[in-house]
Amino acid sequence: MHGFHRIAAAVNKTIVANPKENANEVLKLLTEAYQKQVAVIVFPELTLTSYTASDLFLNQTLIQKQYDALASLLLDAKAINTVAIIGFALLHNNRLYNTAIVFQNGEILGVVPKSYLPNKKEFYEKRQFNSGINIQNETITLFNTPLPFGTDLLFKAQNEILFGVEICEDLWTITPPSNQMAINGANLLFNLSASNELIGKAHYREELVRTQSARCMSAYVYTSSGVGESTTDTVYGGQALIAEYGSTLIQNERFRLTSHLITADLDLQRLNWLRMNESSYTDTSMTPFRTIYLEETVTIKTLQRFVSSTPFVPSKFQEKQIRCDEIINIQAHALIKRMQHAHIEKAIIGISGGLDSTLALLSTHKAFELMQWKTQNIIAITMPGFGTTSRTKNNAIELCQALEVTLREVDISKLALTEFEAIGHEVEDLSVTYENVQARARTSILMNTANREGGLVIGTGDLSEIALGWSTYNGDHMSMYALNSGIPKTLIQYVIESFKQNEKIAPIIDDILATPISPELLPHDQDSIVQETESIIGPYELHDFFLYHFIKYGATPKKILFLANHAFDNYEEETIKKWLKKFIWRFFTQQFKRSCMPDGPKVGSISLSPRADWKMPSDADVKIWLEAL
Repeated sequence: MHGFHRIAAAVNKTIVANPKENANEVLKLLTEAYQKQVAVIVFPELTLTSYTASDLFLNQTLIQKQYDALASLLLDAKAINTVAIIGFALLHNNRLYNTAIVFQNGEILGVVPKSYLPNKKEFYEKRQFNSGINIQNETITLFNTPLPFGTDLLFKAQNEILFGVEICEDLWTITPPSNQMAINGANLLFNLSASNELIGKAHYREELVRTQSARCMSAYVYTSSGVGESTTDTVYGGQALIAEYGSTLIQNERFRLTSHLITADLDLQRLNWLRMNESSYTDTSMTPFRTIYLEETVTIKTLQRFVSSTPFVPSKFQEKQIRCDEIINIQAHALIKRMQHAHIEKAIIGISGGLDSTLALLSTHKAFELMQWKTQNIIAITMPGFGTTSRTKNNAIELCQALEVTLREVDISKLALTEFEAIGHEVEDLSVTYENVQARARTSILMNTANREGGLVIGTGDLSEIALGWSTYNGDHMSMYALNSGIPKTLIQYVIESFKQNEKIAPIIDDILATPISPELLPHDQDSIVQETESIIGPYELHDFFLYHFIKYGATPKKILFLANHAFDNYEEETIKKWLKKFIWRFFTQQFKRSCMPDGPKVGSISLSPRADWKMPSDADVKIWLEAL
């Protein structure tokens, strides 16, 4: 389903040195996973014996009973299509190996030995086991069947699933085996572990797993031994967690007294696309690996994963504050550098009382404060036209006065009428020409003022408008520095809101945030806005969602529609599809504006600068993207 696959990490209640009962517990969890449409499930280290059997591993009885339990488990699992990964003490060539056995439908597919054995403090694995770090391209016979054995195994399904397996300490080393697995294409990494509990260790484990998933551009599924392990000297809490590309998707509650599993729907298609676009990944040298092919894996029928409807906006309040502070500092320092380089200490801003010009003014003001420049050298120009309402104009004026910047007013109505007459345009004709004449008149005033004052024109257009081409070419499309060009509309309101700590401007900001988004280029109706942007081009929350998934992950139109349907419960599918088509059409047809957009700072992971992040021909055909819907 659009590259999503349900994966599970299990923590089974274990009985030390009782393989039969442990196998029964594994079967219960495996059956549950299959019923939940899980494609692959992983169990803790040395699943059938328990990890803490200690020197009993050197006893023939335990090893033999473990083999018997495995044979019984395989027989009972013949009708279960879910791939299982369990820990097993394997005897091979008179050596004992700590391994992971991968099986599906009751058939073993391969055996992976542990590479790094901890032999320090409370761990002494080398007393019983041997390292398998150098075992490659080998075959063992198990239950009269030759099987691939080694650290060079990857397991591949017919869909996007390609996984590798490492065991506990392997992850804690300088160069985990999973690094090379990922380099060779594994987008899904599993770790069977037995990691005891110490103060703070659980947090460290999570960080280890999360950062490894980011470094490997993969999903990482980790599970550790829990209840039932010996408490002679240590305690095992049974931590299980699933991370994807640097984010922890789910984590269990430790110290549970019963067997349980956690699941997450992983977007492996997304991971593959990210790797394709990462030069440091594709530049890395591959090493020989054997690929073991799985039978068709279980597929999900419905998505059980949170998809944020506002992917540009952090969900937690504290993170929002941190993010907003970062954005403001990026903008301020970008502007400082540009003005210092140009030996300019004046900034010219067209202020409308809308979101974008408000943020540009506030961030410019921040830059001037940092440099201890006179805020009077910020020249804010309000330019009322045929559609300007008193609400937006008054907000602009009050904000400028509160910030103690220089405020000027230039009514563009006469300029526009003169232009209409010059080009033979009827004033009653409210076509795009009527609007664009006003937009270009404003830009002309700003540019000419900048020349006269020796200042820099600050662009106010945001990332969302740039994506949609919602600007007048060589009008508000043009400036001397596009300060907002890296910030999407859905994020801008939160950045502006963060300035409310200044009590002088807090009420003004509240009203600006409550004002409908509008270019105010068409005549107003009794001082009320008649031209609401979102009723014309669609909701910005949808367009920002489309932009995020289209640019960041290269998602297809069908996948974007699928994700949007899952994320938004306040729009019907047909409504989402309508605006998605509008987004795609505008994104392609308006590239010519982006091809000559002014400089501006990159703020987040998505930028549409033609010099840096987004290089696209202005005359690309949009047909196949629209046909996909």
